[in-house]
Amino acid sequence: MLEEQFLAPNHHDRQAFSSGVGELDEYLRRFAAQQSKKGITVVRVLVDTDTPSTILGYYSLSAAQIDAVQLDERTQQKLPRYPVPCFRLGRLAVHSAHHGRGLGRLLIGLAVERCLEARKHVAAYALVVDAKGEKAKAFYEHYGFTPCRDSPMTLYLPLGCMSQAALPGRH
Repeated sequence: MLEEQFLAPNHHDRQAFSSGVGELDEYLRRFAAQQSKKGITVVRVLVDTDTPSTILGYYSLSAAQIDAVQLDERTQQKLPRYPVPCFRLGRLAVHSAHHGRGLGRLLIGLAVERCLEARKHVAAYALVVDAKGEKAKAFYEHYGFTPCRDSPMTLYLPLGCMSQAALPGRH
């Protein structure tokens, strides 16, 4: 059974994780635990309960803000003219042995679910992500993220009208 857990550096095998994207693998191996410990980000991993130390995928979440002028015009009309609070999906990766199985979709759904839960306590308008390339950008757009006006590799997903049923990975 698949289970989402907080990254536990002494339990989860970060060295064996390989997504095929060196920057994402390096982050998990070298920086994820440090940044979690310092309160910079929260890193969650997806594991199979039969092999709980093997990381199938991971994502990181942190607080963020986005300038309202980066959002589409219709959205801008609804928002104040200053930076809007958001959550940032800092990293998301799936082990290359599990590509094509829908785990990326599941991880986005889990991240959105965490954001919606946190939104009950701390206001945030959207989930923001910086795509690491055109393939990643297309992936996020497929799940409803919209590119920012002046920085198209930064995308956002408004959280206000999200319901649990609308979450990626929940269909």
